Amino acid sequence: MRQQGFNRGAHILRRESGGIVPSNNSGIETFNLVAALPGRASSIHTQRAYYRWLDTYLVDLAGLKPTYADERVMRMSALSVALLQQIMSAAQLRAWLGKLAMEGHGRQGVQQARAALVTIASVLAEAGLLDDYTSAGMSNVRAPNAEDGQRPGRWLSPDELKIMMTAARRIATTDNQELRNALVMTMLCTLALRRDELSSARWGDLSIQNNRAVLMVHGKGKKTAMVDLPRPVVGLLTSWRGAIQRSRGTAASLESPLVRRLWKGGRVSRFGLTADGIWEIVGQSAVMAGIGHVAPHDLRRSVAGALHEAGTPIDKISQLLRHANVAVTERYLSRLPRVNEGGVIMSGLLGFEDDDESDEVYG
Repeated sequence: MRQQGFNRGAHILRRESGGIVPSNNSGIETFNLVAALPGRASSIHTQRAYYRWLDTYLVDLAGLKPTYADERVMRMSALSVALLQQIMSAAQLRAWLGKLAMEGHGRQGVQQARAALVTIASVLAEAGLLDDYTSAGMSNVRAPNAEDGQRPGRWLSPDELKIMMTAARRIATTDNQELRNALVMTMLCTLALRRDELSSARWGDLSIQNNRAVLMVHGKGKKTAMVDLPRPVVGLLTSWRGAIQRSRGTAASLESPLVRRLWKGGRVSRFGLTADGIWEIVGQSAVMAGIGHVAPHDLRRSVAGALHEAGTPIDKISQLLRHANVAVTERYLSRLPRVNEGGVIMSGLLGFEDDDESDEVYG
């Protein structure tokens, strides 16, 4: 018997406060993953990751165009059942995971991609939209060998982080965008926030504790942590709050998003800036700064590396990164590129002199 999470004919499903309810809308049989997935993936971060991997799967196997932000959520809320039944199989999943590994995705990424598709197949089977044999076959697919752990990524120096913060302002076309971008980049470069953590932050998460301005960060697995805010961040938050009030004619409510989208012309929207929007700000800032590709997590990694090199106790770094324990932080830091100057020292012993022109190789 088919369960909630899908609808036939002229109905698709949407989610309301009372649960999953039908909504009149023309179209073929569709499945609402947005309504069905929370029972399997309680963390909003995991749900977004699963949406991203399914979207990638649809792009690679069905030839659909990639989607982002609200457009992706809309796709996930009305997935074509016929299309899903065509592309959901053990053989296709195995081939796709192999493709991800060949493209250089790390082991953790490939394993998460597998978990996403296996979970979605199971949800479809429970709804009676996929046979149990296919679902079981997909669950037996093992992730192919890939590079251990996370990809190295970038490790930016403090000077490069400053350049990124300056570039975030320079890519803006309005005063409100400059202020918003400066706030986003400064919080990422000082608080080591994940982009999902920043996009989900609310004004009500800010408070004063023991005469200290702090932010309640909602991290992975529904974990929360208090993070002290440096004065520059407090100053930017104060200016940004004023910009919201001037733009919208009312003060920001405690439940409203901390960072928001902007309309053309710089007017502040009531909608929050998405995780993808934060990625775009970081990417455009890196291009403006002329330092190559930089991802939001590279900033988190760079904060950890800079603090470690500055001699900050590892327990303080662990607390800022909101790791479960210091051992996790030690493993995290061990993945950072290490200084290996043996060749440089040997060059000096051989009497070679530094040549400024050699820097052009990296220019």
